[in-house]
Amino acid sequence: MTDACVLFLPTRPSDGYRWLKVGGGAIAARGDGVPTDLDGLPHIVIVSGEHVALHWAVLPDRSAAQSVAAARATLADAVASPIGDLHVAVGREGDSADRPIALVDARWMQAWLDELAAHSIDADAIIPGPMLLPRPVEGFVKADLGIETVVRGAAIGFVDEPKLTRLVTGGIEPAMLDVDALEEAILQAVATPPLNLRQGAFAPRRPGVGVDWGQIKRLGWLAMTAILLTVGITLVDILRNNLGADSLDRQAESLARQGLRSGETVNDADRQLDERLLGLRGPGLGFTRTAGAVFTALRAVPASQATALSFDGTGSLRVSIATQGEGAANDVKRRIEAMGFTVTQTGQFVASAGRVTGDFQVVPQ
Repeated sequence: MTDACVLFLPTRPSDGYRWLKVGGGAIAARGDGVPTDLDGLPHIVIVSGEHVALHWAVLPDRSAAQSVAAARATLADAVASPIGDLHVAVGREGDSADRPIALVDARWMQAWLDELAAHSIDADAIIPGPMLLPRPVEGFVKADLGIETVVRGAAIGFVDEPKLTRLVTGGIEPAMLDVDALEEAILQAVATPPLNLRQGAFAPRRPGVGVDWGQIKRLGWLAMTAILLTVGITLVDILRNNLGADSLDRQAESLARQGLRSGETVNDADRQLDERLLGLRGPGLGFTRTAGAVFTALRAVPASQATALSFDGTGSLRVSIATQGEGAANDVKRRIEAMGFTVTQTGQFVASAGRVTGDFQVVPQ
């Protein structure tokens, strides 16, 4: 969308509303309070980042529902509240593999929608304040949105608090966006919202369309035909598998003999091959694969490194890491988990000389 009304919700009841009218690829008008003459435009609502936790993770590129389910599974251990009690929304930023994920209490979502409904506004999109800022290639950027000052990194976004910001950024001072850069970022976010909280249970309700019963009947016949074809194919497959079962057993035993030690009697091919494989690669998924996942995650997070590694007989890898901050350490953890491992923090992370150090235990899921 190119023409829209951008409405900034106040962070406190005592504060007023602010709005911008976007038209023709520029800021066409602006004002305070709730706009009364822009009803024909889509409404893009900006809410405080104080109530929205932002994360980034590599997720399967599937349907919206599947992406949200994957995000819930990825972040289940990264939040204090039960993940089932939170509204989860997934966005996309250009061609980046990392996708932004928002976690917000469902009660806040409902409160925002109720507040907007009281002013007869049905928001087409709700965007957390930090997501208005452009994604920096490196370092951090900061901007004053009027309702609050927000900070944005490549894989982090939050409300600016001087002491907390310095800790999160590892002492790096965010670059302040000027008015022109901020307005250009707003235009980009309106044209292609990077993260819209109006998903799932909070998606906009649109008027229904008429039912074409003839089309439904045709679809029913097509579905029945597809079911019959599927059943027929399944029966043929079962017959073919039964006829070829003896041949497959003989082939499996022959292949097992090739993979086992010379002269070993084949009693249980699967078990014996698993034992041989375990002896060759190590327990779990093996040291090479487990360590490879750890180093892949460290390379993807700037200024992160491993300082020690140990691999035990249970397939568990213990790694000591050093990062620019706790946010970067969490990014490393999420990336390892996204590759099929369970990551547990052992002990507390310690901050010293602008670096954060600590230990993770990595095991296969």
